[in-house]
Amino acid sequence: MYEQRPQKIKNINGGNGSGGAIITTDNTDLSEYQSPTIAPLKNVAIATNALEKAIKRPRHLPGMICFYGPSGFGKSYSAAFAANKHNAYYIECKSTWSKKAVLAALAKEMGLVPARTMYEMTEQITERLAITDRPLIIDEMDHIVKREAVEIIRDLYEGSGCAMLLIGEENLPNALQKWERFHGRILDFIPAQAADASDVKILAGFYCRRVKIAEDLQIELAKVAKGSIRRICVNLARIEDEALESGMTEMDLHTWSYVLKKQFWTGEATIRKEYVR
Repeated sequence: MYEQRPQKIKNINGGNGSGGAIITTDNTDLSEYQSPTIAPLKNVAIATNALEKAIKRPRHLPGMICFYGPSGFGKSYSAAFAANKHNAYYIECKSTWSKKAVLAALAKEMGLVPARTMYEMTEQITERLAITDRPLIIDEMDHIVKREAVEIIRDLYEGSGCAMLLIGEENLPNALQKWERFHGRILDFIPAQAADASDVKILAGFYCRRVKIAEDLQIELAKVAKGSIRRICVNLARIEDEALESGMTEMDLHTWSYVLKKQFWTGEATIRKEYVR
């Protein structure tokens, strides 16, 4: 089994001299990892630099990296920035996709008209990857594992040698062990990091600009969200709405919990009170 994620990742090179960059430390400047629609979070930096590590690897090393973690940690959000930064092809796999559907989606992403057979599509895609030398990001890789279509991805990698970032849930590294020939071509397994108060602060400044969120509220929200970027964003929207409806431009923990008597969204449904006749 793979160990649980460390609190900080200082370097994804593992000391092999492959030319990758430091991902994130307490003092890392994350300002370069943002766009008009994407906040500069730790996982954005991690995903972007993980793909860069695969791109810049020495050619005698494998070129696939697995970026994994629980739902809600912002992996797909981070992949969007990485794809733009490195001009990568990107697909997000669906649970209903067959092996042929995976190939068809890849072909369309590359601007190709999908060929009639799986063999022909594999040749199409491999050739395009090799010619363009662009990296490939495959999101929701878990669906490919469940469909046992993993060897298709290996065929594309073997034929093109392109850098690949494979994104999936927490168990993805363990699930891939079933395919030794695939598993052995992974350069690194990079865990997404749980969001903390520093991420809440960044997200509040990015998506909750009309209301100032006090530090004590940021810290409590980080605890309640349990690492989930998605839950942080939902709660920031609720806080902003409640504050503006109450005529406030600032919100702290005491006001939220004891004055307005509001609770954070945790993902659990509210228990309905018994109907009394």
